[in-house]
Amino acid sequence: MDLPQTLGIRNGGKVNGTFSEREMQSRLDRLRSVMSEHDVDAVLFTSYHNINYYSDFLYCKFGRNYGLAVTHDNATTISANIDGGQPWRRTFGDNIVYTDWHQDNFFVAVRKLIPDGVRVGVEYDHISLENLRKLQGALPTATLVDISKPAMRQRMIKSNEEIAQIRESARIANVGGYACIEAIGVGVPEHEVALHSTQAMVREIARTFPHAELMDTWTWFQSGINTDGAHNPVTTRRIERGDILSLNCFPMPAGYYTALERTLFAEECSDVHLRLWQANVEVFEAGCKLIRPGTRCCDIAHALNDIYRKHDLLKYRTFGYGHSFGVLCHYYGREAGLELREDVETVLEPGMVVSMEPMIMIPEGQPGAGGYREHDILVVTEDGADNITGFPYGPEHNIIGS
Repeated sequence: MDLPQTLGIRNGGKVNGTFSEREMQSRLDRLRSVMSEHDVDAVLFTSYHNINYYSDFLYCKFGRNYGLAVTHDNATTISANIDGGQPWRRTFGDNIVYTDWHQDNFFVAVRKLIPDGVRVGVEYDHISLENLRKLQGALPTATLVDISKPAMRQRMIKSNEEIAQIRESARIANVGGYACIEAIGVGVPEHEVALHSTQAMVREIARTFPHAELMDTWTWFQSGINTDGAHNPVTTRRIERGDILSLNCFPMPAGYYTALERTLFAEECSDVHLRLWQANVEVFEAGCKLIRPGTRCCDIAHALNDIYRKHDLLKYRTFGYGHSFGVLCHYYGREAGLELREDVETVLEPGMVVSMEPMIMIPEGQPGAGGYREHDILVVTEDGADNITGFPYGPEHNIIGS
């Protein structure tokens, strides 16, 4: 039986995309300009974030390879047969499907889209060593060059359509925040608060973006000792009176992650906790004011370090002060060139979207133990920054049930 290595599955019609055709074509046009600048004939993207950014298709890996091949004339996603026609329906551009009938049919599809002997851009920060070697075997006379950083720099400046999408998503995060507060109570398990919040956000995404795929929206709600890590998973721990709480809402329509994060307390807040909370709020408010065009990321970090140092809290800071938003998620991708850290010298420009999220963690057993974090999203404008979060923060608002 002669079984195919690749297929074309055009099942149904194209769906309504997340962005306009003009927006998607603009992304590809700008990518092709970068390709010309770097003398690149074709690009093979393999990451979630770049495939989604340039094609509007967000894949589910599950142990299989996915790609987006871009030449100066065509853009084609490469997907596994298990997904049927969904990748083609979603893709801005064309799609080719590879089957499981033969090993490494993914690279057979690559060979159909990218000729050997040309310069090919790949993502050195994503492609595995095994797949890099297989790609070299599939295109033995091609020259492979890194395209990840130029693509990242392109994603760092958001279009008007992207900013509109992010604004709506930030609003939906607030919906999740209010749902968290609604569910918080002494004796309530973390997971029940998180479920209530996530359901509220998913329903609001469905109402706001009726053509979006509903996937990956989630809430991390932490209490007590579980607040010590920013990415700690939800547990069954029950809220106790006086607990420090951490609200983390993450709506993600179409792969566009946004976040709302707040420190709260259950019914009461001790004097020591209050002092630490107020100090972190001071850093947060100062940081929001520092986000302006022309400011270097590293200079923001150094200025905020000075405030922590004044309170003798710098030793308790756990990570950088913020990061870019767009096509990213806890499963994949971030724009490392746009993080508010001491080692990042990127200058903020209009169209960039960044968070301000200072956090300190006081170890268990010390007065005021727990993790403190506030988080807003700001759009850098021509003359300042627009805070698009607008959810209440600080002791005046977030001692719940007092």
